Amino acid sequence: MQYITNSPEETEKLGEALAATLTPGTVIAYRGDLGAGKTAFTRGLARGLGCDELVTSPTYTIVNEYLGGRLPLFHFDMYRLASADDLWDIGWEDYLERGGVCAVEWSENVAEAMEKPITVTIEKLGEDTRRVTIEGGERNADCGL
Repeated sequence: MQYITNSPEETEKLGEALAATLTPGTVIAYRGDLGAGKTAFTRGLARGLGCDELVTSPTYTIVNEYLGGRLPLFHFDMYRLASADDLWDIGWEDYLERGGVCAVEWSENVAEAMEKPITVTIEKLGEDTRRVTIEGGERNADCGL
């Protein structure tokens, strides 16, 4: 499914709507350039999962954990990882077994470690306009927007 958003707030609302469809163990593989809106989408995911913590980019920490919602949210940034082997070294399997949602920025760097993810591609079309494509996973996620 493709959606057009015209502000960071609309991108967040799309993430929030997707969160309502997620089940334990879901992996979300983000694709998009720097500044495309991946963290904004994740803020919406967190809100949709019932987490009211401040969501920030995990660029320097590799993973941020948000545990206050109906499902835990693990927000990864794989930009600095060279391969899926590095992901296994930081405990990827443990995160998968914790029954939360794993949202992975720069997922193409570790693609071989992900099974049946929901892929969220965010493309800049203008200053605040984005095309968000959501596909894959066990089912196509229709956010109803």
